[in-house]
Amino acid sequence: MHIYPLSEGSFTIDQTKVFVPFNTSIENLQERPKGSILVEIQPFVIVTEKDIILLDTGLGYMNASGKLQIHENLMSLGIDPSSITKVFMSHLHKDHSGGLTYVDPLSQQRFISFPYAKHYIQKREFEFAMEGGKSSYIPEHIELFKEFSGVEWLLEDEGQIDQNIFYQLSAGHSKFHQVAWFKEQGETIFFGGDEAPQLQQMRSRFVAKYDMDGKKAMQWRQTWWEEGNNAGWQFAFYHDISHPTWKAAQIH
Repeated sequence: MHIYPLSEGSFTIDQTKVFVPFNTSIENLQERPKGSILVEIQPFVIVTEKDIILLDTGLGYMNASGKLQIHENLMSLGIDPSSITKVFMSHLHKDHSGGLTYVDPLSQQRFISFPYAKHYIQKREFEFAMEGGKSSYIPEHIELFKEFSGVEWLLEDEGQIDQNIFYQLSAGHSKFHQVAWFKEQGETIFFGGDEAPQLQQMRSRFVAKYDMDGKKAMQWRQTWWEEGNNAGWQFAFYHDISHPTWKAAQIH
């Protein structure tokens, strides 16, 4: 089992909820609006013996040639986007779900980005996102999933997708946020989405103002960090600029 980051770059975000590209080599964070935080936007792909699994889908930006960036990032690894078999969504905030669909530059029609994959989405999160009126969600990016046959709605607070994938509703960052464990041949990869977004947050008692329930998210991080260190998990950090993945055994 192997995991690869699919970085879309570094960005700052402030109270406007707008992601602004940031060049870490030449720009100064202090010159951005007060309260700006610096994050990486970093989906992942896991290659197992039987599956190619995408973890969240990024912002959904197109490159200069009109190609979806996450498709380009996959192809740079030698992975055909049509070969993705599963897509697991931690939640549907726009920086995680933007790449679920795209608008074709010629026809101006919207299409599902990974039409041959089974998508695993928390149903309550989808319904909450589709209500509209929330700056962190863009309903038109996900509306196609109402009728898409390739979605497997997750309805429970925890469960098993197959013999190798387990999920749990954590509900700290957003109302119906979920995390997942991917297991194969004694190895475990843990993906905590925005409740385990950066290595530094795992190592400290950090309460984030941008979490719906910051204390709950912090408590989850402490639990996962302790358990993961004891069991040798590999962590995947969606928003970490320096450490996209971290093998727990490294800290012993």
